[in-house]
Amino acid sequence: MFTTRPEISGTFGVAASTHWIVSQVAMGMLERGGNAFDAAVAGGFMLSVVEPHLCGPAGEVPILFHTAEASGPHVLCGQGVAPAAATLDRFATMELDAVPGSGLVAAVVPGAFDAWLTLLRDHGTMNLADVMAPAIHYLEDGHPLLPGASCAIADVADALRTEWSTGADIWLPGGEPPVAGKLFRNPVLAGTWRRILAEAGTHGTRTAQIDRAREAWRSGFVAEAIDRFGRNEMMDSSGSRHPALLTGHDMANWSASYEAPVTADFHGWTICKTQSWGQGPVLLQALALLDAAGIADLEPESQAWVHLVIEAVKLAYADREAYYGDPAFVDVPIDTLLSADYARSRAALIGDRADAGQRPGVVPGFEAQVAAVLADTRVAGSEAAGIGIGEPTMIHLKATLKPGDTVHIDVIDRHGNMVSATPSGGWPQSSPTIPDLGFALNTRAQMFSLAPGLPTTLAPGKRPRTTLTPTLALREGRPALVCGTPGGDQQDQWQLVLLLRRILGGMKLQAALDLPLFHSVHFPSSFYPREAMPNVAVIEEAYGEAMIEGLKARGHDVRVAPAWSAGRLTMAERDADGVLHAAATPRLMQAYAVGR
Repeated sequence: MFTTRPEISGTFGVAASTHWIVSQVAMGMLERGGNAFDAAVAGGFMLSVVEPHLCGPAGEVPILFHTAEASGPHVLCGQGVAPAAATLDRFATMELDAVPGSGLVAAVVPGAFDAWLTLLRDHGTMNLADVMAPAIHYLEDGHPLLPGASCAIADVADALRTEWSTGADIWLPGGEPPVAGKLFRNPVLAGTWRRILAEAGTHGTRTAQIDRAREAWRSGFVAEAIDRFGRNEMMDSSGSRHPALLTGHDMANWSASYEAPVTADFHGWTICKTQSWGQGPVLLQALALLDAAGIADLEPESQAWVHLVIEAVKLAYADREAYYGDPAFVDVPIDTLLSADYARSRAALIGDRADAGQRPGVVPGFEAQVAAVLADTRVAGSEAAGIGIGEPTMIHLKATLKPGDTVHIDVIDRHGNMVSATPSGGWPQSSPTIPDLGFALNTRAQMFSLAPGLPTTLAPGKRPRTTLTPTLALREGRPALVCGTPGGDQQDQWQLVLLLRRILGGMKLQAALDLPLFHSVHFPSSFYPREAMPNVAVIEEAYGEAMIEGLKARGHDVRVAPAWSAGRLTMAERDADGVLHAAATPRLMQAYAVGR
C-alpha cells in the first residue's frame, strides 16, 4: 500500500514524536548508550523548547511504560493536583461560576518536571546534565520556530504587550512576534535549567543529584518564584483579574507517583490506560462496546463502520462525564463500566441512526450523580471553540477562544523498554510568563466543575480529569505497542480508530496513520466553557462525498474538516522477534519517526 512516508523498522531503537528535532534528540540518547527512559526524558524537555505554544515546564504529563525486565506495565502520574486554596467557597467569593480557561487562577501544581525526573532517576541510566543538554543548547543557540508557534504568539501579541507583559521580552523579541523559520531563543528558561543543574551538583550518586534537582523545583528557587509571581492579580478569560491559588507550599507537598494502569482485553491484545483521573478508560469502554456490537463483522472504513464507532464513542464519553474523576476522591465503578454485561447493555442502544441524546448508563447507587451530571451539561451556543481538532487554549479576552494542541512522544529501545507520554500545559498564550523562570503556569484546573456533587467537582488536592492519554498495549501478554496523539477530547477517539485498524484490520503502522480520521463533539468539552455540541460529527474531507452524505443520511450533524487536519498520531511497535517499527502522521508536517 502506498504511504506518505516509509514505516521505520530496525532492531536498535525507534522514537516517534510530534516534532522531528525531538525524535532525533531521543534517538541521539539511544545512540549514546542510553535507554528508552533516558531518550523519553530528553525528548520531553525538548518538546517544551521546540513546541513552546503546546507544552511547557510547568505543565503535566501522564506516562505509560514497560521495562525490559518484564516489570509493568506502569503509569507514572505527572498530573498535579488542585491547590489547597482551591475550594468551591473561594471561587464563589470571586463570583466565578466556572474555572477560567486562562490566567493564574486556573493553575494546578505543575507535574511534568517532577515526573520526568522521577522516570529518569528510577529507570534511566544517564546523568541529568547529559539528558538536559540538548534542550539547553536549543534554548540558548535557537531553533527554527514552527509556523504554528509563530501564529499562536502573534494571536496573543496584544495581550503580551499589555495584560501579560511579563513575558513580552521572551515571546516578542524586538517588540514583535517571532518569525516562523527564524531562530528563536529563550535564554531565561536556559538559565533556569542551568541553575537547577548547578544546585543538583556533581557529587554524590546519580540518584542524589536528580533528587536535589527535584528539590530545587519543588521547594527551592523555582517554587519560590512561582509563589511570589502568583500573588499578582492578572487578567484571565473571566474578564477580571485574579491571583493564583497555587503556592510554594502546594508544590512542596506533591510529587509524581506510580500506579497500575486500567486494562481491557480486545482480540488478543491488552490495552493499558491511565486510571479514571484521566479519560483513558473511555477508549477501553469504546472497544468493549464495539466488540459487543459486532465491529469485527463490518467492512472497515465503511459507512456502517464509521457510524458504529461514532455512536459507541458517544455512549462511552457519556459515561466519562457521569463517572470519571480522581479515584482518590470519588467512587468510580470502573469494573462495572468495563464489564462485558455492561458493554452488551450499552451496545444494544446503538441503532442505524444517530442519537442526539446524552445517554450515560445508570449504575445502581449512582442515580443521583448521573442526574446531577446531566443537569450540569451545557449546550454550545456557537462554534467559537472550534470543532475539536485540537485542545483549546485561551488568552485573557472572555470571548476569545484559540485552537491549540499538545504534544506526544513514543520510544522503544533494543532491550524492550518502551515509553509513551503526552505532555501538555504551561502555554504562553494561556497564562502570563513568570519573568524569573521563562515559562508560564498551566491552566488545567479549568477541567474541574464548580457544581457540587459531580465526579469532577473541584476540591483541594484533587487531580483534574485530564484528557492527556497515552496508550501501551500487550499482544498475547507480550509488551508490543505504544501510541498517542495531541487533541484534547479527541485523543482517545483517534487512537481508537488507529487501534481498530491495527488490531482488526491488520494494517501496518504508517498505513493506518495515513487514512482519514473522524471524531465526535457530541459530549461536553473538557475545556472552558465545557459545552456540548449534540450529534455533531467531524470528518476529514478525504473520506469523500459518499461517506459524508451517508453519515448525514444516518442523522449525524456532519462538519467537514480539511484533509490532514485531525490528530498528530505517533506509534511504535516491537515484534516478538525484536524487530522494531515506528510511524508518525504527516498531518501538519511536524511529527516524525526515526530509528535503525
